[in-house]
Amino acid sequence: MNFVKAIVAAGLVAASTSAYAADITGAGSSFIYPVLSKWADAYKKDTGGVVNYQSIGSGAGIKQVQAKTVTFGATDAPLKSDQLEKDGLAQWPMIMGAIVPVVNIEGVKPGDITLDGQTLADIFQGKITKWDDPAIKKLNSKLNLPSAAISVVHRSDASGTTFNFTDYLSKVSADWKSKIGSGTVVEWPAGVGAKGNEGVSANVGQTKNSIGYVEYAYAKQNKLTYTGLVNKAGKPVQPTNEGFQAAASNADWAHAPGYYLILTDQPGEKSWPIVASTFILLHKDAADKAATQDALKFFKFSFEKGAKMAEELDYIPMPESVIKQIEKTWSSEIKS
Repeated sequence: MNFVKAIVAAGLVAASTSAYAADITGAGSSFIYPVLSKWADAYKKDTGGVVNYQSIGSGAGIKQVQAKTVTFGATDAPLKSDQLEKDGLAQWPMIMGAIVPVVNIEGVKPGDITLDGQTLADIFQGKITKWDDPAIKKLNSKLNLPSAAISVVHRSDASGTTFNFTDYLSKVSADWKSKIGSGTVVEWPAGVGAKGNEGVSANVGQTKNSIGYVEYAYAKQNKLTYTGLVNKAGKPVQPTNEGFQAAASNADWAHAPGYYLILTDQPGEKSWPIVASTFILLHKDAADKAATQDALKFFKFSFEKGAKMAEELDYIPMPESVIKQIEKTWSSEIKS
């Protein structure tokens, strides 16, 4: 059982016994799940506190926290300030990470194949249907690609990963922007759907000549073949910590109301084009103040002791200056 499958199994067990064991309940983003699980394990060893988190997708996580069935929600598609106000929610970024296209092509190893934004959009739009299409061959002249039909895999659930991926495609392809657009759910012109980063990882891993998109930790832990991308500066780049940090360095959190900020298609010669954040949603004035305080203790622990754990999974920890800003937000907005 690989790492991601193991933590998914652990999450299912936790969910099934939540009535008896959970101190802190949360739900949402599958993007954050690998690192959140690692933090939760460390938190339990350090404090005895239990975090029960359901990896059900950002859209479902937002609905659960709005309905007050969990203490916190996690979403990769941030809510705008008017929606936060309406729902009585505080929001802050917890971690940053990268989204990568993943493929399953015989003889092609991680990083062997490079795509640009327009070609990627055309593949997911169903315009490019074979791996030896001239547009792909032009970018990969030294690669022997098969004349095989491309099997497109996308998310079937309301997904923050989809929100960021389609936001990127909308920025690099006018046709994608006008016909499909961006969102946690879109009308996919091609392909089959799978639930969660877990489902897309499994589907691509099992389907020859397929392509999908997942959070980088899932690609790495499942040994999937990720692609390189041509970034905004026109440079071919690989998914690396340096590339993720380069893109994240442009984030101006201090001037983003409700921390609403999208990090796709950032400038810079080394920037990876699809970097995203996962945001935590917590009620400002919850009925169960003790649960809110327990959740904040967990998040404080994760900020203070979780950076190295995050980096080991190729996430980007929040900068210290932003963490201080977030902690001020907790003090000013969340009643305890």
